[in-house]
Amino acid sequence: MSARTPDPAFMTSWVADAITAPSMHNAQPWLFRYDQAGGVLTLRMDPARTMPHTDPSTRGVHIGCGAALFNLRVAAARAGWEPDVRLLPDPAGPETLAVITFAPSDVEDDIAGLHPALSRRRTSREPFTDEAVPEAVLDGLRGAALAEGARLDLAGEWQVETLLDLVRDAERAEELTPGVREELTRWTTGPDAARPEGIPTGSLGPRRFDGRAPVRDFSPGQRVEGRRSAVFERSPCLAVLGTREDGRQDWLRAGQAMERVLLQATLDGLATSLNSQALEWPQLRWAVRDPSSTAGYPQMLIRLGYGPEVPATPRRPVSEVLVLA
Repeated sequence: MSARTPDPAFMTSWVADAITAPSMHNAQPWLFRYDQAGGVLTLRMDPARTMPHTDPSTRGVHIGCGAALFNLRVAAARAGWEPDVRLLPDPAGPETLAVITFAPSDVEDDIAGLHPALSRRRTSREPFTDEAVPEAVLDGLRGAALAEGARLDLAGEWQVETLLDLVRDAERAEELTPGVREELTRWTTGPDAARPEGIPTGSLGPRRFDGRAPVRDFSPGQRVEGRRSAVFERSPCLAVLGTREDGRQDWLRAGQAMERVLLQATLDGLATSLNSQALEWPQLRWAVRDPSSTAGYPQMLIRLGYGPEVPATPRRPVSEVLVLA
């Protein structure tokens, strides 16, 4: 192995950072393989962690894996390595999402500064305060999305109403679709803290007693011991992350853009949560888009604001997701 390729200790550390990324229902649908001799890291989707009812196209899987890919780029940049990423390198192997090689670099990439946010970023299902997010902060988040080839459109008052209606429509659609309900149940782990995946009881957040924040309820209609109710914000700050096109590469780019926005928001002191409910239904997804936006395909709804710190959701150990060959 050449001194110009990362050693296994580096790679193990970088993958540990990569898998702090968010994913649909915290299913963690990624697998990594590192060829030590060639210095090549391969990112694949884990077919055992797909959701045929909720995510039949695997768009959500691609977005989650794209977020993990961005985290890996951040970790490598901080260590002084420049990653060269090829998306979807093998048309005959759809499960292979990216191949990454690395070169030593004396120039620090801007994204290296996001590294402290990797361990601090959380998906919050708690109420946020009524404090407005400063326009300068929102501008920075728009820039973060643009840097990764996506667009972040902040919803105006009229669009917030539309988005909330669409999320409610999606909630009703879920209630009528047994397969989707079964997948929600599968990835809601209950009080078992030993299970390193899914949404544990402690991360469900309170039930909404009042307010209008679009926070997904992972145990609809079920009584969860100790779960409280709360009043959420009346005027949530919502943003739609979108792309110009809607192919598999666009989904991977959307995941990288989403994670760059979330990490920057974390450094800015914001709490964030993600909601893809309306985007999981083709008949609703088209209506999520801001008609004035150049991003024709919405990929994620992001809620921004100021809220309490929340615990991290569990992660699988690196040994389960990384093979050193």
